[in-house]
Amino acid sequence: MSGHSKWSTIKRKKGAIDSARGKLFTKLIKEITLAARLGGGDIEGNARLRTAVLAAKEVNMPKDNIERAIKKGTGELDGGAAYEEVTYEGYGPGGVAVIVEVMTDNKNRTVAEIRHILSKHGGNLGENGCVAWMFDKKGSIVLDKKTVSEDELMEVALEAGADDVRDQESEWEVITDPLAFEGVRKAIESKGWKSLEAKVGLIPQNTVKIEVPTKAEQMLRLMEKLEDNDDVQNVYANFDISDEVMEKIG
Repeated sequence: MSGHSKWSTIKRKKGAIDSARGKLFTKLIKEITLAARLGGGDIEGNARLRTAVLAAKEVNMPKDNIERAIKKGTGELDGGAAYEEVTYEGYGPGGVAVIVEVMTDNKNRTVAEIRHILSKHGGNLGENGCVAWMFDKKGSIVLDKKTVSEDELMEVALEAGADDVRDQESEWEVITDPLAFEGVRKAIESKGWKSLEAKVGLIPQNTVKIEVPTKAEQMLRLMEKLEDNDDVQNVYANFDISDEVMEKIG
């Protein structure tokens, strides 16, 4: 299983999303605020804002929090920090490609923190463009296999414009072009199938197998520490860890 899917599955199994809900709220509020600032507060007319609000609703963020974040972004409320989007590229243990998307009001602080986390966990910060070419921007919609059959999902997703439906152990992952993402997501929702995760992000073209348990553990710790940083919005990597190695490291 590829890095982005493996990591998402691991987090769901560990319940990390629920246990870090406060931190997740902070990240989502930043995204909602910036999306509203860049594209306006009309959810239907601003695709990025719509995706951010849907993600917030999926984790049961209170409606008041969402509305305040939108108003801060549009300038209707004071207190909207001047966040800037920055992407950092580098390498993890074993030469794994890593991309870190941040939203920060202090680039000097953030780059120092990202560099420190990478170096402490067997990686290093690289130049812009060093690994970005290894990833494609795609929509990803993940569903539990228990909720829908492959044939049913394939028919609905491909009819709506999806590129592929992939078998990811206990889950199905629907891959779309970013422009087709909204249409495919709505088609899936119209069937009453609830997604575990739905977002547009980066998917690796190829993966790097990590077969040494200590290296695999180091890679997962690196992902955890990066995502735990307050300025980090998304982390993408192209590692592949087998089920056998995952069992060894618990």
